[in-house]
Amino acid sequence: MDAENARNFLRKLPLVEETMQWGENLVFWVGDKAVGGKMFAVLNLDADSWAVMSFSAGPERFHELLENEGIVPAPYMARIHWVALERWDAIPAAELQRLLRAAHERTYEKLPKRTKDVLALPPKDFQQLLKARKKLLATKARQEAAAKAAALEARKDAAKAKAAIAKTAKKVPKPAKQGSRSR
Repeated sequence: MDAENARNFLRKLPLVEETMQWGENLVFWVGDKAVGGKMFAVLNLDADSWAVMSFSAGPERFHELLENEGIVPAPYMARIHWVALERWDAIPAAELQRLLRAAHERTYEKLPKRTKDVLALPPKDFQQLLKARKKLLATKARQEAAAKAAALEARKDAAKAKAAIAKTAKKVPKPAKQGSRSR
C-alpha cells in the first residue's frame, strides 16, 4: 500500500471527511469535526517524516501491533492506543485495510448519540446544519480573535500609562525632610 491507495480506501468508508492539518498531514474523520466528528487516521505526506501513517489501533490490538518491526506508538496519541507505521511495508495491505476499517468502526461507536443523530440526517438537512455550524464557529473564532486583540491593546495601554506615571514621578521633587524639634 502507499499514501494514494490508503487515501482512496479511507475516503470510501462511510461518513469519512478529510482535512489537511499540521503541515503535510491528511486527517481522516468519522463525520465532520464541525459537528463533533472524531479522527481515526492520519496520513503523513511529508517525505522527510519518520512515519507514513498513524491510526487508532484500540486497546486490544495496540500491544500486539507494536511487536511488528516498523510499527511504533504514535507520538502524542499512544496513550489512546494509536500506532504509527514507519514504512508502508510494515504490514500487509489487506491487514492494514482491516485495521483501518476497525479504527473507523471503533471511532464511530465512541461518538455521542447526538453526533450520530446529526450524521444520520438526510444529506440536504445535514449540509444545511453543517453550513450553519461552520458559520457559527467562524463567528465565534472572529469574536475570540477580537477579544484577544482588545486584551492585548489594553495591556499595551496599561504599560504606557505605567511608564508615564513612572516618568512623571521622577520629575516631581521630593518634599524636604523636616528636622526634629527639641523642646
